[in-house]
This record gives sequence, structure tokens and C-alpha cells, in this order.
Amino acid sequence: MQVLSLVNQKGGCGKTTVAVNLAASLALRGLRVLLVDLDPQAHATMALGCSVGDGRSLIDVLEGRAGIDDVIIAAAGSVWLLPASARLADFEDSSARTIHPERVLASALAAHTDVFDVAILDCPPRVDGVLALSALRASTTAILVVETGAFALQGAVQAQEILDEVQRQEEHAFRLRVVATLFDRRMKLEQEILVALQARFGDALFDTVIRRNARLREAAALGAPVQVIDPASKAAADFAALAEELCAEDSGLASATPIAYTSAVRGT
Repeated sequence: MQVLSLVNQKGGCGKTTVAVNLAASLALRGLRVLLVDLDPQAHATMALGCSVGDGRSLIDVLEGRAGIDDVIIAAAGSVWLLPASARLADFEDSSARTIHPERVLASALAAHTDVFDVAILDCPPRVDGVLALSALRASTTAILVVETGAFALQGAVQAQEILDEVQRQEEHAFRLRVVATLFDRRMKLEQEILVALQARFGDALFDTVIRRNARLREAAALGAPVQVIDPASKAAADFAALAEELCAEDSGLASATPIAYTSAVRGT
């Protein structure tokens, strides 16, 4: 099972949008995909039309009250979801009383390597917190999500430095990949930032760029990935290209059989 953590050091970069729609694109390729929402704001959970209320969520797994099988739910886009709730914010405090809290998620996911092909972990907008650390400790790849806006490069470099330090401290190796988001090719500044990202990160930067698209916001508001809401849109094409690029790098992911867009409905 490939475990992909989507990270950045600030909000508003399109990280959750990438997590939700990349998960759905990989599921459309026939892969068994688990999306783990590690953000107490539960944006990925809401973007898939789900709400746990007072029910079980990821915090119950992290604090040992439930297993992944007890919590996951089928969501739109043929994605399995390990949902978040506001109670997840308490883990920052409760983990201080636990030995190696950052290893709990890795252990839980390791028990499901034969169940899922890919786990996508949507981290909170803080790379050095215990929740993001839990994700990185479980990850095979960290995907740094970078908005092509002002100060984007500085923020990306800062986040990269934190990720490098996490690898040194945890003695856990993961690949670093970078994806550029919210790109508008009509804007000269954003073109220049994209060139700067290519110069800084080289082959770590995905060739695919996620363009700014209103359909992505609409899909989130409707509680489903854009692949379900508008499968013929440019936004869906962007994420299909990103999924294809990711799968081309891993023969295990590339071996799945694609399914039709019409199968990407809740609960299937």
C-alpha cells in the first residue's frame, strides 16, 4: 500500500481539494483508496458529503478506542473515508501523555496493506504538529502542495526544511513530491512562480499542474469529488493526469483496471 501525505505549512493552498479529487481519480483507475482526514476542521470529510456528529471518527483510532474497520465509511467517488471531527484537536493534548503517539496511525494502516492500494492522508496546515507527524511517520511519499501565488516559493522551501528535519529525527524515509495548484496561466506572476518551483524542486515537481477552476469549489459544496459532479470538466482532467503520472511511477498502482465514471457514486 502506498501512503501519500498531503502537506503544507499554511492553509488555502488547495491541499484538501487535491486530497479529495486525487483520491477519486485513483479510485476511477480501479484502485482501492482510503482517504484519511487528519484535519480537525474536517474539510475533506465535508467535501465528500459526510459528517460524523458524535459518532466515531479518526480520533477514536488514534486513542485506541476503535480500529479502522470500525470507523471507515463509503463516500462519493468510490472512496473509503476515515473521517475527522472537531474532537481531533484534542489529540494534540492527549498525545503528550502517550508514548510514541506518532506511531499509532502507522501501525493501524500497516494492518490494512492488503485491503487498500493507496491511502491518502490530508494533513492539517501545520507540518510540525503531532497529527502531521503521525501522517509522515506512516508515509511512503509526502506531497507538498504549493499554491502558485505570492510568497509560495518561500513557504514551500520552509516546509521542505521541516520535512527534511522530520526524516532525520524520525529515521523514517519517504519520498518528497511537489504539486502546484491554483494555477492561472494568464497571470505572468504565476508563470514565473511555476518556473521557480521547477528550478527549485526539479524532478520532485509533478509535470501536472492543477489549474484554478470554479467547478472544484462547486463540487466541494455539493459534497462530492469533481469526477462525480462534472466528469468532463477541465478540473477532472487535471486530476486524471495527476493520477496517471503518479501511477506511471509505481507498477503496482498501474496494474489496476479502470472503472467507468458512472460507477463513481456513493457507497460503490
